[in-house]
Amino acid sequence: MLLKMMRRRIKVKIDGAAAFFSLCAVCILFLQPGAQLAADTFRFTGNRMSTSLAKGKERTLLRGEARIASDQTEITADEIEIYGKDFQFAECRGNVVARDKEKKLFITCDTLRFDRINNNLLAVGNAYMEDEENEIIIRGHRLENRDKEDLVIIQIGGRIIKKDLAARAEFTTYRRNTNTLELSGMPVLFWKKDEYRATRIVMNLDTEEISLLGSVTGTIVSESEAEPETAADTEAGADTETGVDTETETGGDGETGTGEAE
Repeated sequence: MLLKMMRRRIKVKIDGAAAFFSLCAVCILFLQPGAQLAADTFRFTGNRMSTSLAKGKERTLLRGEARIASDQTEITADEIEIYGKDFQFAECRGNVVARDKEKKLFITCDTLRFDRINNNLLAVGNAYMEDEENEIIIRGHRLENRDKEDLVIIQIGGRIIKKDLAARAEFTTYRRNTNTLELSGMPVLFWKKDEYRATRIVMNLDTEEISLLGSVTGTIVSESEAEPETAADTEAGADTETGVDTETETGGDGETGTGEAE
């Protein structure tokens, strides 16, 4: 009798201020023999829940103050749908807030897809991320965080803000393990009072080294008091801003192979 009930499509609807469950307990009932659960505990809450536990089509939908939490990550949203083998994936919609307690990341967005086994997430729509450890803020339409690679990918209207740094690009990769930014797609980087433009910009945030590749232009403001310019200096300065394809590398001291001194 029990086996017949398990094979049938089961729908459960629960209403309440906060229906609280341990997803691990659900997984124990419906895992194949010999399968093993993930080491961490996965829990969820919501004001309303509907569940389908048909074999191969397991889904749980949480509505109203929805929340899911593992040992490392906590996510809240207006609506969260959990699905996949061992409930590996979660689709979160509306006022999404995600926190990675281990990596000290704070993320908000319109919709979010979360892979709890690999701890990867994809945020879409008004995506915003604070990296508290590296003290950097990232914005964009689409933001993907790959936990095992320590890699963040930002697409469409990317903005990066850090002390003394502001940058924008249509495509950005941020490698947290090396604290490196790589920008392409009309990138512009402002470092202190300097401005850099190129086809591709790479910056090491630890060493403050900047590499510019392709169609390089730049404006560099000296930290020392500027001396009066002569006519020859003015003519030379006019020739320094260029659109020639080249590769330029600059360090934290502000020296560069091409630029406009003010």
